[in-house]
Amino acid sequence: MTLKHSFKTALSGLRTNRSRSALTILGIVIGITAIMLVLSLGAGAQNLILEQVQGMGSKTVVVIPGRQPSGPSDFANVFLDSLKERDLNSLQSTLNVPDAKDVMPVVFGTARTAYRNETYQVTVLGGGNKKQDGVMEELFDVHPERGTFFTVADVQSKASLAVIGDKVREHLFGDTDPVGKKIRIKGNMFTVVGSLGRKGQVSFFNFDDMVLVPYTTAGAYLLGRKYFDRIIVSADSEEHIATVVSDIETVIRANHGITNPEKDDFFVETQADLAERLKTITTALTLFLSGVAGISLFVGGVGIMNIMLVSVTERTREIGLRKAVGATNKDILTQFLLEAVILTLFGGAIGIVFGSSLSFIVSLAIQRFALMTWSFSFPYIGALLGLLVSAAVGLVFGLYPARRASRLNPIDALRHE
Repeated sequence: MTLKHSFKTALSGLRTNRSRSALTILGIVIGITAIMLVLSLGAGAQNLILEQVQGMGSKTVVVIPGRQPSGPSDFANVFLDSLKERDLNSLQSTLNVPDAKDVMPVVFGTARTAYRNETYQVTVLGGGNKKQDGVMEELFDVHPERGTFFTVADVQSKASLAVIGDKVREHLFGDTDPVGKKIRIKGNMFTVVGSLGRKGQVSFFNFDDMVLVPYTTAGAYLLGRKYFDRIIVSADSEEHIATVVSDIETVIRANHGITNPEKDDFFVETQADLAERLKTITTALTLFLSGVAGISLFVGGVGIMNIMLVSVTERTREIGLRKAVGATNKDILTQFLLEAVILTLFGGAIGIVFGSSLSFIVSLAIQRFALMTWSFSFPYIGALLGLLVSAAVGLVFGLYPARRASRLNPIDALRHE
């Protein structure tokens, strides 16, 4: 019997028992749908995270207090107050870091902001520079839609001035122009000098829910700190990023009296490093979730084997009749194996369609209701892998029932009731 004839015979057998065939592939459909959904949404999340991280620019270097964690035990070995004014002044010197274009300290924390009877929980971000205007706008690419930004003089004098994000403006002022109005933050009155347009996420900062103030003001009056949460350095070119990182490490180690790099109480991270680390994390998480979803494929495979065994029992007389008219053990084995593979491939194809459709719908919902720039991603490799895995499941779990069918004695099979 030719393979073509075996294929037609297998299709005929599946059509005869359509309800059973549909139930048989249900586990495969669910498994492939789950895997496609996880892979697609995982790729969308990865793209979103990488876009946000890279929003500060590829030439940005961030100095972070504390020892860089390499395992769970390292989180206890932190020095959150290790970056001080002395470190900032040293990094701002062109003699120490000649390839640095901009250097800005950052402090941040949450606070309740109020205007008249309206209140709103915000993130206070302190930034700016004592030597140069426009550093904060340049590094974060944020510009007031109304009003202006605070200046070098405002940073030096610890002025109580604020630039508010779009959601803060909307909650506190509605359609009223906020510029010139006074808001209260932790009992301190601040004059609003500027209002940002809708900006969204830049790196890990959502500027729509933020109030920007001079870092000197934030440290002295709002957060009560004499240290920095971050020091952000912008290299003058991408070619000098490695040099800037080396200079930063040399300067701060000298300030802190550190001779052994393993004793560092700070670490330096470039946008490329952060993007790569986050990409690794999201990829590992996606693979883990795909593995969990893949368990349903195993369950579906067991279901296929059970249904095929039932099918062999019910079709015993058919098998005996086919053997009586000349079908060999190989023909019977091929027919039942093809039935299993066709079922799983069909289930895999349906799962790919369902999974992709659900992913597309979820992506649209995230864009519309969460207001994120979430992009739909069709995982071509996942689709191909899904078909291959489906076929493999059919072969593996269909082999035993097929062999059992092929070994039936034709005389006993014809006598079966």
